[in-house]
Amino acid sequence: MNKLLIVGTVAFDAIETPFGKTDKILGGAGTYIGLSASNFNLQSAIVSVVGDDFPQEYLDLLTAKNIDISGIEVVK
Repeated sequence: MNKLLIVGTVAFDAIETPFGKTDKILGGAGTYIGLSASNFNLQSAIVSVVGDDFPQEYLDLLTAKNIDISGIEVVK
């Protein structure tokens, strides 16, 4: 199996379009790369930093997609 180490941001995004605005949705380049790679039979791991306000449900989503999140540090 091919392996991919992702070093990038895991964050909240705020998106505004002509149709509306949304805040605090899962985003960041590291997140998008990891989720995309999960569709291609790659063993992926993310190295990043998030604040302690980052929802556990988002980390659980990454884990459910077989992305190793042991490299994500949660800081206060």
